[in-house]
Amino acid sequence: MEQGITNAAFALLSAGFGAGLVTFGAGVGIGKIASSAMEGIARQPEATAKIQTAMIIAAALIEGIALFCAVICFMLSGK
Repeated sequence: MEQGITNAAFALLSAGFGAGLVTFGAGVGIGKIASSAMEGIARQPEATAKIQTAMIIAAALIEGIALFCAVICFMLSGK
């Protein structure tokens, strides 16, 4: 009985750790995108609209992947 509780506890711990890593990775990725976009806008202010559009699309894709990975982490913890 205790083995089942221990396995469930490790599964939840692993899911939380995995979701934390996903969140950290997404934060770093979006921060890098924003930093590069700000540098690009500072160098070429006339290209602001194109840079912002590309930045928002890339950030949305990263956020979507991060959410998908976090959901998978928590789904695997239930098995």
